[in-house]
Amino acid sequence: MQRAVRGFSCISYAENGIYCPKATFTNFFLNANIIGWPVQEKLRKAYNCNIPWAILLDPTSACNLHCTGCWAAEYGNKLNLSFEEIDSIITQGKEMGVYMYIYTGGEPLVRKKDLIALCEKHSDCQFLSFTNGTLIDEAFADEMLRVKNFIPAISLEGFEEVADGRRGNGVYQKAVRAMEILHDKHLPFGLSSCYASANVDSIASEAFIDFICGLGARFIWYFHYMPVGNDAAPELLPSPEQREYMYHRIREIRSTKPIFAMDFQNDGEYVGGCIAGGRRYLHINANGDVDPCVFIHYSNANIREVSLLDALRSPIFMAYHDAQPFNDNMLRPCPMLENPERLREIVERTGAHSTDPQSPETADHLCGKCDDYAKNWTPTAERLWTCSRGCAGCPSACDRERGRWGRHTRL
Repeated sequence: MQRAVRGFSCISYAENGIYCPKATFTNFFLNANIIGWPVQEKLRKAYNCNIPWAILLDPTSACNLHCTGCWAAEYGNKLNLSFEEIDSIITQGKEMGVYMYIYTGGEPLVRKKDLIALCEKHSDCQFLSFTNGTLIDEAFADEMLRVKNFIPAISLEGFEEVADGRRGNGVYQKAVRAMEILHDKHLPFGLSSCYASANVDSIASEAFIDFICGLGARFIWYFHYMPVGNDAAPELLPSPEQREYMYHRIREIRSTKPIFAMDFQNDGEYVGGCIAGGRRYLHINANGDVDPCVFIHYSNANIREVSLLDALRSPIFMAYHDAQPFNDNMLRPCPMLENPERLREIVERTGAHSTDPQSPETADHLCGKCDDYAKNWTPTAERLWTCSRGCAGCPSACDRERGRWGRHTRL
């Protein structure tokens, strides 16, 4: 098996005033892709199962905030993966050619000390963490500078009124302060933003994008609201018109702003549809359950009982492997949101159980919240998919459509 290159220990180059550590370049571009990918491909063929490019894991279910609509809150606040368990996951992953690890939660930075220690021990890996940003201070930023292979993605959904309305008073200013600290120390960082029916007009506005670019953000990951959990609110699901706006708006941001914008629901055409189930990533919660997706909490395997490879060959993961893509239209990629009948069938057939320890949700209940959404989104998805593939005789119509939504600022 090919050996990864150990991360460099110095800062390499600057682009628009933001420095990129050599460790990030080496670990992300060289280890996770050039070296890691052939190993993953070899194992995919050898075991006839999915092998991920990245592993998402929850170090803890604990969080210092109580944000409205957070799916992670379903796990409670008392679960943890030990340092040794996370170390084992990473070690097993590297044997499969996986050098990209993404922390979710809970609030991962509750475990600051352990996360930095893992960066040190696995200096050939790239680590990214979703975080509310409130625990990033000067001391932690200095630790990031020292290890050089940790990048935060700070969760923010607009300006102060919107952000604090969801996350609590004062959270916005703390997140902004975190970004200022990172920017002052020339540390790369990005944002994570969830769009829903109530915030589409602010989350991708010209003013908000210019603001975060000014603070030095290098990327923004947009996530479509998912009605996960028994208490989730389906009314927060974006309308077809709102989702179409985001489809065009994010492409406009990519072409006009000095920031890379990604939309995991609307960018399916670039990755062949659903990337969960280990096809490109999987999720391990703080209880050790190995889920196919960070939003789909059903499993047949726990990392405390089986190896990572055996989890990838468990019934629900093999069902994903055999069924992907779940739709020929890559703007309808998800077996839950756009194709709820697929997830119902998979969970029933594989006997996967809910991994929500607080309030287990049946697949039928979860998918029932998506049935109307899927039906309503389908006509728009079909039109956009046809247009994106260069339908004969109508490129001018597509251009007009992109222009109309590109100028639209409020729905």
